[in-house]
Amino acid sequence: MEGGDDCSFPPDSSDDHSQRGSVASSATLSRAQDVLVYLFGESAVHLSVEGLGSVTVQELGRSVREALHIPESVQDAFAFWLCSPLLELQLKARHQPYKLCRQWQDLLYRFTEASEEDISQDEPCLQYRRNVFYLKSKELQIEDEGVLRLLYEEARSNILTGRYPCDPEHWTGLGALSLALEDGTGLDSQQFTTTVREKKLSSFLPAHVVMGSGGLLSTLRGKSSRHAGLEQKLLEEYRKISTSAGNSPEPTQLLHQYLNTCHSLPYYGCAFFFGEIDKPAQGILQRAKRKAVNVGICLEGVYVMDVKEKHVLLGLRFSELSWDHSYPEEEGDSHILWLEFDGEEDGTPVNKLLKIYSKQAELMSGFIEFCVELKSASEGGAAAEVDGDVSLSQQPAGQEGRNKNGRGGRRGMLHRQGSVVCSRVHSLNTISYVDNGKEIKRLKPKRAASFFTRQASATTYSAVQVTESLEQG
Repeated sequence: MEGGDDCSFPPDSSDDHSQRGSVASSATLSRAQDVLVYLFGESAVHLSVEGLGSVTVQELGRSVREALHIPESVQDAFAFWLCSPLLELQLKARHQPYKLCRQWQDLLYRFTEASEEDISQDEPCLQYRRNVFYLKSKELQIEDEGVLRLLYEEARSNILTGRYPCDPEHWTGLGALSLALEDGTGLDSQQFTTTVREKKLSSFLPAHVVMGSGGLLSTLRGKSSRHAGLEQKLLEEYRKISTSAGNSPEPTQLLHQYLNTCHSLPYYGCAFFFGEIDKPAQGILQRAKRKAVNVGICLEGVYVMDVKEKHVLLGLRFSELSWDHSYPEEEGDSHILWLEFDGEEDGTPVNKLLKIYSKQAELMSGFIEFCVELKSASEGGAAAEVDGDVSLSQQPAGQEGRNKNGRGGRRGMLHRQGSVVCSRVHSLNTISYVDNGKEIKRLKPKRAASFFTRQASATTYSAVQVTESLEQG
């Protein structure tokens, strides 16, 4: 749940950027207050709200849908979120945004590791964006251009910021679609180059791709050469769109194409949380350091992603995992989300545990439980949708495909070795254990359960006796 916009809710009519005090003093007055509800794509809905102190999400929703002309049939596609660079929370219909804003500092102390100074300066904005619990199958049926553009702007933001890791064939295709949506499909090569250079490559391709890995050490010539190569790839994809769609395709056609491509990423539509995992120790005496990760959770499963490298470390469907969270036992200990899944050690089936250190462990655990129950309740009608690529989940991916559960290469279209979407279990520092003297029990409960509650006694399990391979997959 990290990321967000630098804005405040609710804004005052003055130009003062710190409105918390001024709004608090007038919230109980009967006169209408100005509220900005932010959208992706640098736009906002301006509302005039009476009784701001007690207005609910449900009441605000009616006003926003009316302002944006959102059909009643797709009203569940969006939800209100409170967002800042430190925390993101999807609100429920009964929540009162103003009151939650007043409690924001308390929420930051509870769910983030931010410093007192950062917490004192942080203010949330109210954002209208995709509802995590809206099914992708329903999204595919939307024909309203305005609604599709809202979904597109959010997906595009997540692609460009690297929140949705994807492979070159995806980010070049998506970049070309963005250009076609903004400037049409009829640009010739010269017009294309001029447009891309005016708007900058970072408007179409992920920031980490445009920047490259060289940082300050990369030469200007190297940067120029890389950018020229990226422009060329973008042009090739743009020409494919022009050829297949003609010079004047319907915007809804391009929007559907963009969203369909994003749907092939298993973490599309996830809520994101921030945490850390142990890095594999480099030597016997060296203390293991930690790696920053984003944890994406949606109706389909849990995805742990490397914040720096922009790739998936572990992707698990709910049927493939068990989980729990634990609170700190002593001063200096961390909140931990535990993920348990099947693995292998030197050819022996074992249970693996990944520890995710995060003050949001409790939030993540509750979110997983809610998703599991929601999915279970809708299993009858929505089983085929959650997820649309279930039939691909059993397709192997290189060496990782030998795993009985198909982990690491479940997405058929992205199952080649090296894809950023494939799990990298071998690079994780996990704890492995087996059931002494007994057959390994496959962990496939109907409802994903915690291994802590299943475990009869602590003595039934013992750590695998290997010296340097605990971090191996």
